[in-house]
Amino acid sequence: MKILVIDDSDVIRKLIKHSLKDSSYTITVATDGSDAIEKIKNETPNLVITDLMMPHVSGLELVTWIKENYDDQIKIIVLTALGEEDVVLEAFSLGIDDFITKPFDPKDLSLRIKRFEM
Repeated sequence: MKILVIDDSDVIRKLIKHSLKDSSYTITVATDGSDAIEKIKNETPNLVITDLMMPHVSGLELVTWIKENYDDQIKIIVLTALGEEDVVLEAFSLGIDDFITKPFDPKDLSLRIKRFEM
């Protein structure tokens, strides 16, 4: 499974990549939403793990773009420090598949990813 991790925090990107290193997943990273769009166009991941608060293109804008262009072909997990109910509801209404609040347990993330294995 190809996974694209999008977060403007180098620490979070490294933590996720490290926590999944023993898996058979192919992990690619992007630093913001515009970088992610280019990587999605070129690599079409099976799963996107994205933050919401990012420069250039926000996570919610990215989710909208993915759903408009790839529908349900790409699964989406939002991983963010924003835990307000209205933000969570908006993300789900846009079509995300799961939501995890930071700080997060890497084991929990790994279990949630396993749900999407093809």
